[in-house]
Amino acid sequence: MNQPVLYSFRRCPYAIRARLALRCAGVPYELREVALRNKPADMLALSPKGTVPVLRLPDGQVLEQSLDIMRWALSQADPQGWLTHAPLDEMLELIDLNDRQFKPLLDRYKYPERHPDQHRDCYRQQAMDTMLLTLNQRLLRHRHLCASNPCLADMAIVPFVRQFAQVDREWWDACELLALRHWLNALTSSELFEAVMAKPDGN
Repeated sequence: MNQPVLYSFRRCPYAIRARLALRCAGVPYELREVALRNKPADMLALSPKGTVPVLRLPDGQVLEQSLDIMRWALSQADPQGWLTHAPLDEMLELIDLNDRQFKPLLDRYKYPERHPDQHRDCYRQQAMDTMLLTLNQRLLRHRHLCASNPCLADMAIVPFVRQFAQVDREWWDACELLALRHWLNALTSSELFEAVMAKPDGN
């Protein structure tokens, strides 16, 4: 086993952030695209939780959390300075806000039929109040979330904002979050992002 093996699902935001870091770091790896309704036995043997991404390293170590994969990849090489453009504590605090508070609201906004307690628009407003307005305010101060250049927080969070924007594109394109919309467009139209979102061969 000469290369890491990444079990991934193309559209999963957690898997996207892992692929972004691996590609930025220039780490070669074997990509195994997972059908979520038919998860491979070898992945489940490595990670019984059954969610992507999962990274198996050449020494047999298994990384099951997307942020751990990002930090491992960037420990190999960090040519764009994602770990150094801003204080690590500040970046991790933003990522924690995304993962613990924004992501559950994103799921409710995206799948309101599974969460009928409130109207979809209520979940959207809660997501705005919890996360998106804060991000927009940050981007009024500098080009990226923590500094003038992209950092770990930008690349860990952008897949989730992208997913939010896709729920109701007409609303998103007209919403008040102008700085956040520009940030999202810039990052998702980058060569790096487009490369990791390319469909695997045969799909």
